[in-house]
Amino acid sequence: MKNYKLKINGNDYNVDINEVEGQEIKLSVNGTEYTVTVDQEMKQQKKAPAPRPAAAHVAPAAGGSVQKSNAPAAGSKVQTPLPGTILDVFVNVGDTVKEGQTVVLLEAMKMENNIEADVAGTVKEVKVRKGDSVLEGDVLVVIG
Repeated sequence: MKNYKLKINGNDYNVDINEVEGQEIKLSVNGTEYTVTVDQEMKQQKKAPAPRPAAAHVAPAAGGSVQKSNAPAAGSKVQTPLPGTILDVFVNVGDTVKEGQTVVLLEAMKMENNIEADVAGTVKEVKVRKGDSVLEGDVLVVIG
């Protein structure tokens, strides 16, 4: 289930998307259940982030979960599960981290999210700074 906080014409709405099947979305708005039909089928797949040039690369979840890259030789890549803004970075290159340790604080949808290391190891790269904007799937930290 995904949760969104929306402001429409100055009014706040709390929207929970409970289920997506084809063109039908089951959701609740401020606690009231609705079934919405959209004009085209909705897909529940994650799309890969578009490649970015190195100079422009800015690399944060919702809820503190992280994803791991399939490239073990390059180390474990802590990625952001949601787009947002980096509020703080708690590690530097060379730091030793434990699995589950918070490495970055991300603001997404007006909520603070702890992004945690998925493995124990040494920080090889820190790809973001406080204030950076990130997209879903951006690499925040590389742990080797």
